[in-house]
Amino acid sequence: MIPDVSQALAWLEKHPQALQGIQRGLERETLRVNADGTLATTGHPPALGSALTHKWITTDFAEALLEFITPVDGDIEHMLTFMRDVHRYTARQIGDERMWPLSMPCYIAPGQDIELAQYGTSNVGRLKTLYREGLKNRYGALMQTISGVHYNFSLPMAFWQA
Repeated sequence: MIPDVSQALAWLEKHPQALQGIQRGLERETLRVNADGTLATTGHPPALGSALTHKWITTDFAEALLEFITPVDGDIEHMLTFMRDVHRYTARQIGDERMWPLSMPCYIAPGQDIELAQYGTSNVGRLKTLYREGLKNRYGALMQTISGVHYNFSLPMAFWQA
């Protein structure tokens, strides 16, 4: 059965507190590229910390695919400022490399090796890299370099209890 949206909206008008206290978070993926726009082949920059354990800066599928993560936040402006600050910090730490601004990847030559993200030799680190090997085998490495922004949100308990 298709829900009646007008009933849901009427209910929300009567219970505005149900939407107060929404929590949000952002994740942004971006490829590191050389000045000429080709995929960077360098490892995860040490100045950005450990890709395995850093809370806010890590890698996604590939060693050159950065992922920035904000903490869960009830304040949209604070969340956006945090993401901006992480982005600026990273830009200062990656030397001559740049962050590719588009979701579709930069030019990657046919057959070019796309190095999987490396997380070290611990069991957890090896498992994370092995998982990416499986993605590469199933879908191809190029498909996994498509990046984007993820907007996460959680409705408050009042919404679910009402």
